[in-house]
Amino acid sequence: MDTLIRFFQDGGVFMYPIAIILAIGLAITLERFISISLSKRKNRRAFEEMLPLIQRKDYKSALNYASQSDAPIASIYGSGIARIPSSSRREDVEYAMEEGLMETIPKLEKRTQYIATLANISTLMGLLGTIIGLIAAFTAVANADPSDKATLLSQSISVAMNTTAFGLMAAIPLLLAHSVLQSKTNEIVDSLEMAGVKFLNIITERKPSAASSKPAQ
Repeated sequence: MDTLIRFFQDGGVFMYPIAIILAIGLAITLERFISISLSKRKNRRAFEEMLPLIQRKDYKSALNYASQSDAPIASIYGSGIARIPSSSRREDVEYAMEEGLMETIPKLEKRTQYIATLANISTLMGLLGTIIGLIAAFTAVANADPSDKATLLSQSISVAMNTTAFGLMAAIPLLLAHSVLQSKTNEIVDSLEMAGVKFLNIITERKPSAASSKPAQ
């Protein structure tokens, strides 16, 4: 702990904004992870409860369920079901569901891109702190005693590099978190698209007619 405190103190004033950036990034990561996990769980439950209604062509009950649920898949299904009374063509229902999907995706991706931005800012802040530290070090060495210049310069460079190290220490986990969250978001979007195709296949399937179901004489 003493080593970490000394490392933080030796880095200079730029260590504090980097620490703030790291805290904000971790807070966004936690919030997004919880939100995405809840959305995935809600989607699974809504799909399992709405699918039997859709298979029975009970669109009224399915639409009522969609209006009361906050699951993304319920919103998309609700958009498609609401279009059926005016037009049952597959293309028209598909366009309505795509509109619902376009409204859902920004909610899933909300604030996730900030994590990558904060990681880049953290890296740049570390480099800026190092450059300013080196400028101050060379300025101090220029006015120092010749016999102490080498020792003073090495110490100053070591301190200045702490800022870059801390910037990278903050950026790496944020980039990893962004990659994981983006992967989970894409997984949900893919599942929504597959569920939409399944919905379209169900509502457009045709039952065999009585004539065609009779064996040939």
